[in-house]
Amino acid sequence: MALNDRPIFVVGCPRSGTTMLQLMLHAHSRIAIPPETRFLLAGYTKRAEFGDLADEANRRALGRWIVELSQFEDLGLDAATVVEAVVAAPPTLGSAFGTVFTMYSARFGKPRWGDKRPLYLRHLPTILRLFPDAQIINIMRDGRDCVSSLKETPWKPAEFDTMIDYWTQSADSSLLAARRYPRDVYHLVRYEDLVADPEPHLRTICEFLGEDFEDAMTRPNQLASVAVPEYKTWHTMTHKAPTTERVASWKSRLTEDEVRLCETSFGERLAKFGYLPSLPVPRSAKMRADAKLIARHRLGPARNAARDLWTQVRSGQDEHPVAARLTSRQLSR
Repeated sequence: MALNDRPIFVVGCPRSGTTMLQLMLHAHSRIAIPPETRFLLAGYTKRAEFGDLADEANRRALGRWIVELSQFEDLGLDAATVVEAVVAAPPTLGSAFGTVFTMYSARFGKPRWGDKRPLYLRHLPTILRLFPDAQIINIMRDGRDCVSSLKETPWKPAEFDTMIDYWTQSADSSLLAARRYPRDVYHLVRYEDLVADPEPHLRTICEFLGEDFEDAMTRPNQLASVAVPEYKTWHTMTHKAPTTERVASWKSRLTEDEVRLCETSFGERLAKFGYLPSLPVPRSAKMRADAKLIARHRLGPARNAARDLWTQVRSGQDEHPVAARLTSRQLSR
């Protein structure tokens, strides 16, 4: 099997098992995926402020911005070394970000890097603009379980409707991604299937990634103390072996009214991913969900293009290249 160096991105709704999947991949001898870094989307939004990265001073300013973010220390990298590596990298935003991830993977002696953040699911065009050869792994979980788990986090939103909307938007993004991206770019796995029988689903993921399966991937809990910061107390389940004990736990963790609100809002999305609703789906809810999905599919690209144009107008100049120039595929473009 030819060695693959394409970047790997783990995405999904918050509380869908993205951290567990991150650890499963990090357990592979060739793959390193850090805790959430938070600089990628923020940096892309601020890209006009960094100016032309062909200018060394601008690359240095970008490197300093990255290392001064609070999540940077979770990577265990030397700040000054990272800044110099960003300065020496090809002069694009994706190259700067990819350089940091490459240094993280080198810390573990691994040749391939990835990144994990649930929010990336709603920004896949941006991810693929920065890293045109990226591979996306989307983990899906029953929306009712995601909501019930969100309720128990210290960072939960104030409104219950917001928790519902997290899963609804993530589900819509998953459906669009499945239509939009080829099989070697996007792969979906269900949380319930992965925890019930990890090996066959991890073998499928490895085949997607062009990697050999390794048995250590079925024991992600052995790496939790290394790759999950201690302050993230809401990830205590990652210290246990994969288990089905939280599958369908919404039945005891949500009230009847909360279940009704979830299922009414989710409409037929649950069934599209293989989850059985406990209540009949009203026809009006189905029509609203279908209309919203169609509108997002048609208007999303135009909206993103308009946002990029507005960024260029504000910056007063044409946008500079952002795609990374680090991997074999990126260099061959």
